Amino acid sequence: MRPSPVLLSRHRRLPLTTKQVSNGFYKGTGSGAMGRHTKHGGYVIEWHKVRNYVVPEGLKDFKLTPFVTKTAEPLKSEKRSDIDGAKYLQKWKEENGHD
Repeated sequence: MRPSPVLLSRHRRLPLTTKQVSNGFYKGTGSGAMGRHTKHGGYVIEWHKVRNYVVPEGLKDFKLTPFVTKTAEPLKSEKRSDIDGAKYLQKWKEENGHD
């Protein structure tokens, strides 16, 4: 037996808010604290709580280049629909000197 659609519409599940649960509930953002507040209004970073990201061995010699060069100026005379992918890549290769 299933509940009717009218009954389901009254009891839909929504995200929890602090008004729906007892005191002391704090949803948070999942970011986590990386230090503590001092009694004088400052903030002390606790370095053992700071996140460290380890780069895999295969990416150490990998050189990233920007897909759009900083020297490129926006084209005001041409519409975006007039430029196809091949023309855009050719122009990018000419400006950046890559093969």
